[in-house]
Order: sequence, then structure tokens, then C-alpha cells
Amino acid sequence: MPKSSSVFFCKECGFESSKWLGQCPGCKAWNSFVEEPVTKTKSGKTPAVANRSAEPVVLSKVSFDSETRISSKSAEFDRVLGGGIVKASLVLVGGDPGIGKSTLLLQTCKALSQSGVKVLYISGEESPAQIRMRAERLGPEGNDLLLLSQTSLDVIEETVTKIRPEIVVIDSIQTMYREDVSAAPGSVSQVRETTGALLRLGKSLAITIFIVGHVTKEGVVAGPRVLEHMVDTVLYFEGENSGSYRVLRAVKNRFGPTNEIGVFEMCGTGLKEVPNPSQLLIEGTPEGEPGSVVTASVEGTRTIMTEVQALVCQTSFNLPRRTAVGVDYNRVNMLMAVLEKRLGVKMSFCDAYVNATGGMKMSEPSTDLALVMAILSSFKNRPLAEKTVVFGEVGLSGEVRGVSMAENRVSEAVRLGMKTVILPAVNKKKIDRSDIELIGVSNVRDLAELL
Repeated sequence: MPKSSSVFFCKECGFESSKWLGQCPGCKAWNSFVEEPVTKTKSGKTPAVANRSAEPVVLSKVSFDSETRISSKSAEFDRVLGGGIVKASLVLVGGDPGIGKSTLLLQTCKALSQSGVKVLYISGEESPAQIRMRAERLGPEGNDLLLLSQTSLDVIEETVTKIRPEIVVIDSIQTMYREDVSAAPGSVSQVRETTGALLRLGKSLAITIFIVGHVTKEGVVAGPRVLEHMVDTVLYFEGENSGSYRVLRAVKNRFGPTNEIGVFEMCGTGLKEVPNPSQLLIEGTPEGEPGSVVTASVEGTRTIMTEVQALVCQTSFNLPRRTAVGVDYNRVNMLMAVLEKRLGVKMSFCDAYVNATGGMKMSEPSTDLALVMAILSSFKNRPLAEKTVVFGEVGLSGEVRGVSMAENRVSEAVRLGMKTVILPAVNKKKIDRSDIELIGVSNVRDLAELL
């Protein structure tokens, strides 16, 4: 008879322990252990697709096919993946419930099957009839797509090995289970074992596998953190459910740049690409209004123009209120402290509200100068000149530091019809442009003269 016992797993790194621990010895995370029943058997079962080759090869003699990428028929999706779908790769797509993960992958699968690529869509949450109903809304094309409603990974391995598709979609990994693991589907043990089996399956048969993963309330993929280390690419589908725009962001990519983004618009017939997000984000920017500044940030290899808004008013409470949406709250407090110390602006008696329009989340330090300019403009009630772009990093002593890819930011401003760019003085020395006015600043004290 198999012996049943309980073990404890760390949700962050997958560390296994026979008892509960307050802190994980592996990743040092606190309160991350969960208890799961595990049945150990002596079946001796080995994966049917295990790679038994143990002979090392010389790097220079490894054959390399330049055509290892398949176009997803979506320019935005290809951009995030680094130029297309890499063969024999394992891609994890995470996002909030209802954000559009299944819609994105089903739409991509239909486009690929229409172009002759053999695609298998495996769902553990919907029946084939429900998938067909959802697919009809996305368009009539792509009827050659193969569907399978199954949650047993053993059956999935046999089916994939038999029909040998080029691309497989698993929706979702939390519904899959292995019969030799007694834990419930979605648990740490099941997610780890099923992902490992899919990894071996895809690498041995040269099949690209997309895995849909649910996220927790903290915004990370449910299951052990080791799941993100096992896959080749991790994509997050972000956006507000109340809004129509979605952002696909690559946080890990072994075959392309990280932090690359693709912008989509959710409409009645599925997701529509947004090839020019800068024009979309700054459309409707108020002219001649204090507290409104346009900045240029770099996401991966793409330059995005975003409007930053600030509202500074006198507080009615003993403790001023600070609110930041789309930008780092602590960074806003630090920049306000720099203004108060270096410029003598009394911010301690004012409420401050800072917002990045369009639902964008800006974490790049190059937006510091735009935040400072927006806060200062609202405080003094003086608008910035129209058609002006601001970018640069601000230090604690008030100095404005240079940023990377300044030439690309200026070129994007010229393309959108901007007239003036306020940038760090060290970057201005390296840029020679006559089609736009460049104003270099070396300290935040120079900003007062520009308002």
C-alpha cells in the first residue's frame, strides 16, 4: 500500500520541508509554507519523452537554424516575444481574471491555423462547444484549429505525442494534474510537476507550448515562484477591466529584450493592435493647463510618450495627503522632498495627487524630471509651454542626471510634432538636432525659469 504523508512547500521557491517553518531556508521568505498531502509510490514510472542523451557537444558545432521563429500574425505580439514565436520554447502568460488571456491566445491560434500551422488548444476550463462559441465572436477564420478539453496530463502527453502539433496552448496550468501526484489541482506540487512534464515534452518533441497562469491578489502568478524560473518567457497581460486598452509586458525572455510591451484594444471582435500607443496616450492632453507634462519613457526597445498630471493644493488636515496612480508613491514623496529642500518650496502644507494617464505604469527613473515639473507647475499655477516633452533623472541633491536612449526619445518627440524637449544637459551635448528646440538642464533650480 502507498504511504500517505503531508509535506510543506514554499510558495515562492518550491522548497520542501517535513514541518512548517516561519522562514524559508531557500529564499528567506516569511510565512510562505503551505501543507499538502503527498502519496509516495514505488511505481518507477519515467516520462515517455525523457531526453536520454548525455553526450556533450561543442558549442561551435551545434547546428543553428536561423528560421527558428514563427510569426504570430500579430506585430505587437511578435514584438513582445522578441521577433516571433521561438520553436520548442515554453511561454507563461499571466494576468488577472477576465483581462483577456484566453482571448489573446485563441485569437493567435486561429490566425496561426489559418496560415497552415498545426495548433492544439487544450482547455481545462471550457468545453469544445464553449470554445467554439467564443471563437465565433473573434471571426470565422481558423476553423482548422484542433481543440481538446482535458485536465489529465497523462492523456495530454499521449495526445500531443500522437498528433505532433507545432504549437500547444494549455489553458490553464492550475486545472491540470498528474495522476501520480495526490495533491489537488492548482497546488504547489501539481503546478510544479505538470510544468516540469510540459517542459520535457516541449523540448524533446520541439513543440512550442503556451501556458496560461492565474495570478494572486498580489499580482504574481499563482503557484511556486520556481514556475517562472522553469519557463523560457514570462508575459503579463495588464490593464483595467473597466478600460478598453491592454498591455502585454515581457518580464522574462531568454530570446529577446525584457520589459518590452505590446498595446492592444479590447473590442467586440477581440483584441485589436495599437501600433502607435504614444499618439493614443497623449491624445486629449490639455493645453495651457498647469500640472500637465508630457514625458518620454522607454519600454524595452520602444519609446512611449505619456502624460503626467499633478494636482497640488493646500491641505485641510494636519497630515498632508499623497496619492500616486501609475507611478511609484515613494518616488513622488522623495521628489517633493527634493523640491522643498533645494528650491524652498513648502510642500509640507499641501496635498499632492499624481497620475499617469492611459492606465500606464511608469517605473523608469527618466520620468523624474517630468514629475518634478508637473508638481512645480501645479504648485505655482503656471503651465508649461505647449508641445513640450520632459525627461531626465533627478538625484537627491537636485542634480539632473543623464538617461539612456535620449536620441530615440527626441526622435519620437519630433515624429509626434513636438516643438521643445527639456532634457539633461549631459544628453543635450551628444544630440545635434535642428528640427526641434533642445533645452538642457543640470539642476532642478533651472526649472523655475522655464515656467
